[in-house]
Amino acid sequence: MKLNWFTRKGIIYLPASIIGWVILGMATAYAVYTFIDIDGRSHSGSDTMINFVFNLLLIGVVYSIIGYFTEARKKVD
Repeated sequence: MKLNWFTRKGIIYLPASIIGWVILGMATAYAVYTFIDIDGRSHSGSDTMINFVFNLLLIGVVYSIIGYFTEARKKVD
């Protein structure tokens, strides 16, 4: 079964279908939720950013893995 949820533009995976847009929206919503949660528990701006950047990298890695396995690849003859 061929999944064409994303297309690759350089190192970025752009949504190519509704499911791709849903995944991008969920990743963005989770990043915002994570930021708000970390900001509520931290004591300074630098504490918030240090913890948020690590979580944002994890979200980006998971998004990239999903994009890699579901991208529309060109057929090589």
